Order: sequence, then C-alpha cells, then structure tokens
Amino acid sequence: MTATGALVASGFFSSPAVGTALVIGAAVALVSGPLGVFTVIRGQSFAGEALGDIGMSGGSGAYLAGVGPLWGFLVAGVAAAALMELLGVQRRRGRDLATGVVLGSGLGLAALFLYLNSTEHGADVTMTVLFGSLFTVDRSTLPLVLVLALLVLLALGAIARPLLLASTSPELAAARGVPVALVGAAYLVALSLSVALCAITIGSILSTALLVGPAAASLRLARRPGRAMAVAAALGVAATWLGVLLAYDSYDWPPHHRGWPVSFFVVALVLVEYMLCGLIGGRRRAPHPAPDTAPPAALGG
Repeated sequence: MTATGALVASGFFSSPAVGTALVIGAAVALVSGPLGVFTVIRGQSFAGEALGDIGMSGGSGAYLAGVGPLWGFLVAGVAAAALMELLGVQRRRGRDLATGVVLGSGLGLAALFLYLNSTEHGADVTMTVLFGSLFTVDRSTLPLVLVLALLVLLALGAIARPLLLASTSPELAAARGVPVALVGAAYLVALSLSVALCAITIGSILSTALLVGPAAASLRLARRPGRAMAVAAALGVAATWLGVLLAYDSYDWPPHHRGWPVSFFVVALVLVEYMLCGLIGGRRRAPHPAPDTAPPAALGG
C-alpha cells in the first residue's frame, strides 16, 4: 500500500460528494478567514456567534418551507444584521446589548422551528441545521455559494481600508470623513452572509469556529491586517480540506463504522491551528537573552 493509499481511503478523489465538499469548503474558508480578521479586530465575535445561532431559525424554517437551508440562513442572517444595526450594534457600548436581544428572539423562533421539523422530518434535519454536513450539500447549491463568496470578497475589498480605520479608531475615521455607520452596516451584512456560508459547512451552532478561529490564529502570527487575512484564509482552507479527508476516512473507524461528522474535524483542526500559531508567535516575540559581556565597540575597544 502506498503512503497516499494509507492516508486517503479508496474513492476519495472520484467521489462527486467529496468534490462538491472541497470546492464549497474552500470558497467558504476564503471568505470567512479575511472577514474574520475584521471581526476579531472589531471585537464582534459575539455578533458572529449570534448570527450563527439565529441562522438556526432560518435554516430550520427553510426545511419547513421545502427550500434549501442556505436560503434560510441568508434571510435570517441579513434580517438579524439589520435589526442589530437598528438597535445600535455599531456603538461599542450597545453592541453586546443589541446582539443579546436579537439572539434571544432568534433562539426562541429556532426552538419552535426545530421542534416542528423533528416531529415532521425526524432528528436528521435538526442535526444538519445545528452541525452541518458538507457531504450532503446538493451540487446545485454550488453556483450560489460561489457567487455569494465572490460578492462578499468584493464588498470586503471595497470597504477594507475605511473599515480598518473605523474599527481601530472610529473618532479619527469620522474626523477624516469616513461614513462610519454606513461602513459598519456594510460590514455587518457581509458578516451575516459569511456566517450563512459557514453554517452550511459546519452547522449554524459551530459556524463561529470557522469565522473566528483561523482569523484569531493568524493574528498571533501576522501583525499586518493584509498578511493576517491571507494566513487566515490559508488556515481555513487547510482545516476544511483536512476535515473532509478525515471525515471520509472515518467511515472505517470504530465504534459504529458510519463515519464521524466533518464539523467535528474542522473545529478540532481549527483549535490545533490556534494553539500552534500561539506557540510559533510566542517564540517569535520572545526577547533574546542579553549577552554576558558587552561587545568590544561598546567598551571603547
């Protein structure tokens, strides 16, 4: 058996489901990584978590309506982002309060929809909404995912510079004529779209892991936002692709030989990346020990 055969189960590269999962996973990671850097810088990880949790109501509602879950995630995310904006999420003191209010309302609606789905369609729908399943994403969803990913990247590219200034110094940004509220609203809409894409990858309840994890890891290595965004995208793609591979291989693993969820592997790999980046970044920033003796030039020699 070759080394490749030992690591990759038979049929991996020829499986249509695997091909779709790899493409969607890469597209989502390339979006969520760069956007996640701004989410970490702005201190809005809680908003990302809330949008993912609120997406449960949209995803489960979409199943009840007989449409694809991605549409439900999108509608619920954009609506929640708009409501957060109206309640004052862009003002630092009001962010957590506005996010918490919207989150509580969204979770109540999600509980109703998930209950109705469980009684009508069984527990599989609930598991898919909560934890995702890249292997079950219909290939017809792929064009929509790619279009949304491209739109988010274009929007992020258009607002990146004013968004960075508004995130680090909103007063200075306003003094320089940056429409801080408008830029913040555009970012929040882009965030809701990114979270919706993450939700179909690893589920609504875990979507923040793919949004924030690679970004937080990259910021432990790179100080410049541009470089951090590139590293975050690479880390996200690596975690997603390796997660797909391990999930495919796990069909031969105990205890039930039915496979382990992709979401588990992706989240676990993101955690490993974060820890490794912390170790590498810590070593780079460690101060060099002072020499025991001064160099001759310092001694006047």
